[in-house]
Amino acid sequence: MSSQVAGPVVVDSWAEKSVVKNVTLVVGLTLFTALCAQVSVPLPFTPVPLTLQTFAVLAGAAALGAERSVIAQVLYVVLAVAGAPVLAGGATGMKSITGPTGGYIIGFVAASYVVGRIAERWATRKVVTTVVAYVAGTAVVYALGVSWLSYATHMSVRDAVVAGMIPFLVGDALKALAAGAVLPSAWKLTGK
Repeated sequence: MSSQVAGPVVVDSWAEKSVVKNVTLVVGLTLFTALCAQVSVPLPFTPVPLTLQTFAVLAGAAALGAERSVIAQVLYVVLAVAGAPVLAGGATGMKSITGPTGGYIIGFVAASYVVGRIAERWATRKVVTTVVAYVAGTAVVYALGVSWLSYATHMSVRDAVVAGMIPFLVGDALKALAAGAVLPSAWKLTGK
């Protein structure tokens, strides 16, 4: 894992070129994603629960950059497939990854790359660009999640949007604003 002192993402000055610190960041983001998945509220009209996973995934990608955050989310998926109860509601197994919400979970990997790459262009130093990165990542999660939801449940795309995106927009806007407030503040704490 490559990083440089005072690099473009907030953790670079701490992680430097330390393998141990970089592994700690990756595992930490994986565990944080799993913990946020347990904050899960099932909704009666959709198989997609309300969780804090997207906040963990996207804020983590903005803080860690593309490489570390993608590895963290791949590890998250591997743990789920291997039987660890890391998904929303403690779900596990390949069936969870191929079920109605599987597109969102795979979307975490793709969104981590997108947000991480945006962050690597120094985007998380300002509220507006951090929010833009978060919105871009959210769009990736929705594109894969809603598409797979439509396919897996045989819903029309319109119905999948209504069930798998519309109910979550307000929460995602609040998460974007929270990320926009947290990451620029983290830069100030590092003195960079």
